[in-house]
Amino acid sequence: MIDLPHVASRVFGTPLTIARAKLEVILSVLAPRLAGSTSEPIDPEADPAPQTSITVERIAVVSVIGTLVSRSGYLAAASGLVSYADIGDAIAEAIDDPTVRGVILDVDSPGGEVGGLFDLVEQIGAIKAGNGKPLWAVANESALSAAYAVASAADRIYVTRTGETGSIGVVAVHVDESGADAKAGLAWTFVFAGERKIDANGHEPLSERARATIQADVDRLYTELCGLVAANRGLTNEAVRATDASIYRGELAIRAGLADRVGTLDLAIAEMVTELDRTASAARNIVNPTPKRSPSMATTETERIQHDATEPQLPLASQAVPQAPNPEPAPPATQMPAPEPAANPAPVPGPADKLRAEFAEIAALAAQAARLGVTVDAADAMRKGISADALRRSVLDALAARAEATSVIAAAPSTTAVGESPIVRRAKERAAAARA
Repeated sequence: MIDLPHVASRVFGTPLTIARAKLEVILSVLAPRLAGSTSEPIDPEADPAPQTSITVERIAVVSVIGTLVSRSGYLAAASGLVSYADIGDAIAEAIDDPTVRGVILDVDSPGGEVGGLFDLVEQIGAIKAGNGKPLWAVANESALSAAYAVASAADRIYVTRTGETGSIGVVAVHVDESGADAKAGLAWTFVFAGERKIDANGHEPLSERARATIQADVDRLYTELCGLVAANRGLTNEAVRATDASIYRGELAIRAGLADRVGTLDLAIAEMVTELDRTASAARNIVNPTPKRSPSMATTETERIQHDATEPQLPLASQAVPQAPNPEPAPPATQMPAPEPAANPAPVPGPADKLRAEFAEIAALAAQAARLGVTVDAADAMRKGISADALRRSVLDALAARAEATSVIAAAPSTTAVGESPIVRRAKERAAAARA
C-alpha cells in the first residue's frame, strides 16, 4: 500500500511548478483517499523511468513523460512519475555515448515539484557546455511549468500544432481538514516548541501568518523560475512574467518566444540529421586558404607559377639589385659560363617564407646581372615592389642597348626539358637586330 500521509506531504503545503489542470487531477485522486474512501487501490509500481531510444541516424530520444518529482517512488497513482535525477542521468548517458550524434527530449509533462528542478536545469547546462552535440526538445504534446523549464535548457524547442508550452508559475496548496475532522469526531492537539512549527498544518484553517510565509516562498521561487526561463530562451524577465503563467498552443508559443518551430518529433529528428550531415560535410571540405602575399610583392601567385614554369631559377646571392644604367650600343653577343642552377624551392604556406623566396630570386638575378656588368639594387626593388620579371626585362634592355657590346653574357643552363634561357634568346635577338 502507498503511504498516503507521505504522498500528501509531497503535494500539500509545498510549492509546485505544475499546470493547474493536472494539479486538479492529482487532488481529485488523493482527496477521497485522505478522507477514508475505499475507491480503487493505488498501483505502487506505476513509476515510469525515462526511456531512451536511439534512431538509425544515431539520434538519442530521451522521454520526459509524466509528473516530475525530485525522487520517484511516491504519488505513482496520480499519473505516473519521472524523477529529475533519472532525467539528468538519461541525458548524460546519451550525450556521452560515442555512437550518438545528438539528443532530443520528447516532452509530454504537466510539470511537477520545485525541489530538484533548478539543479536539473543547471546540470543540463553543464552537460551541454562540456560537449558539442546538439540538444533539442519537442513539446509533444505538453511542456508545462517545470517541464517547460527543463525544455528551455535545450538549444531549440519544437512544439506540435496542438502542443502546449508555458504555465510558467509556482503554486502551493493547503487543505483545511478541520471540517472533515469534526464530522469524523476527531480533535487534533499539537504540543510543540517554536512559534511557527505547526503553521499551515492541515487540521486547522490557514492563518494569515502562514499564508504570508507560503506566499513569500512562492514569490521567490517564481522569480527564480522566470529568470531561468528568460536566460535559457534569450528573453527578458519582464517578458516571461508577462505571460502570467498562460499556456500557449502551437504557433502561439513561437510568437511568445517560448518555442522555435512548429513540428513533430519526427521532423525534429529529420532536421537534426540534416544539419549534422551538412556540418560534417562542410568540415570535410575545409581547406586552409592560401596565405595573402605581402603588399610589397608585385607578382601574383599566378605570375609566380608561370615564371617558375618558364624561367630557370637563379642562384641565391646577397647582392644589391636593379636600376638599369643609361642605354649604350650593345656589343656582339658572347657567352659567359653558365651559372649553377638552383633547385626549385618547395612551396611554403607562410607569407614570410614567400617574401624570403621573392627576395632570394631578385638577389640571385642581381648577382647574375652584376657579372654581366649591370648594377641592380635588390633592396630598392623589393621596397618598390618591382617583380623579378620586370628586373629581368630591365637587364635585357640595358645589355641590348650597349652600342659597344659585341655579345651578351646572359646564358642560363640549357637542358632538354627547359631549353635555351629566355634571357640569352632575347639578348641574341636584340644583338642581331642591332648588327642589321
